[in-house]
Amino acid sequence: MERTMQQEISRIFEERSRAEKQEKAERYRRLNRFVRPHQILFAGSSLMEQFPIYELLLDQQLPYTIYNRGIGGITTFELLENMDVCIYDLQPDYLYINIGTNDLNLPDYTEKGLIDRYRQILQGVQTHLPECRIFLLAYYPVNPAAAKGNPWAEEALKIRSNERINSANRAVQRLAEEMGAAFLDLNGGIRDENGCLKAEYTIEGMHMYGDGYVPVLEKLLPWLPGQKKD
Repeated sequence: MERTMQQEISRIFEERSRAEKQEKAERYRRLNRFVRPHQILFAGSSLMEQFPIYELLLDQQLPYTIYNRGIGGITTFELLENMDVCIYDLQPDYLYINIGTNDLNLPDYTEKGLIDRYRQILQGVQTHLPECRIFLLAYYPVNPAAAKGNPWAEEALKIRSNERINSANRAVQRLAEEMGAAFLDLNGGIRDENGCLKAEYTIEGMHMYGDGYVPVLEKLLPWLPGQKKD
């Protein structure tokens, strides 16, 4: 009986999550009618969706137009199904993407499968938007100790380990080289001495509060259009 109840709870949670992602995609679809083409686009999962990039840039009085089409919980499978609403419709000249961390928790996850799907995403962008410059962001580290007391995060981080993330990052970097994209590791300011996400920045071991994105932005700034690289 207990197992049946757990399965039902899991089913309800998955259905709710799927509905929320579909609703968010529809919200974006409607907004896309009003975007200015040839701007900057952020795309990916919750780690990109929660990046307060526009507000942080306003604080620094930097005049960029940036659209964020991140969707919490999305996988590479789901981004492939939503390429129009998340990327193509906006016709960006610059695309910064962080996608794949949710794949790491899939029961049938393989690194090869992740990279194959990521390659399809990049091929789609290069076909539909041949002038778009593409930047692949390294996956952020996690902090298992910060997940204690949060059953969902504890369970997720048993699988989404820093070892798995680091291996995936190396594979994504190789993919970037293969596809002529840039690979950006922006994690220097959010990684502690043990290679984990700094406890001061994380909500539950995986996601970050807004201030955690400040050191990420500092690393990103030289890679924004018109900025000088050190």
